[in-house]
Amino acid sequence: MPARTTANQIAFRYRSVDSTSGVTRETAKRLAEYLGVDETQAIHQALHELAVRVLPQYEPDDGPLTAGQVRQIKKRAPQGEKRSVRSSLFNKETA
Repeated sequence: MPARTTANQIAFRYRSVDSTSGVTRETAKRLAEYLGVDETQAIHQALHELAVRVLPQYEPDDGPLTAGQVRQIKKRAPQGEKRSVRSSLFNKETA
C-alpha cells in the first residue's frame, strides 16, 4: 500500500443533519456497522457506487463511422443470404 501523503488526502466533514447532500457521523457509523466495515471503507463503497452509476463505464469512441469504414464492414460481412429464425416462443397451430 502506498505511503500516505497530505497530497492524496482531503478533509471530510460530516453534516449536522442528514440530507440529500450529506450525512451525519451517526449515519455513517450505522452504515459502516451494517456493512461490517469501518467508516472510511463505507465512504469508499458509497463513492464507488455513485461513480458506477454516474460516470461512463467505457471509453468514448471516435464518433460515427466513416463511409470507408462502412464499406469495409459491408465487404467483410456475408451479403445476399437471407435467413430466417424460427421462434419457439409462440405456439403456432397450423389450420
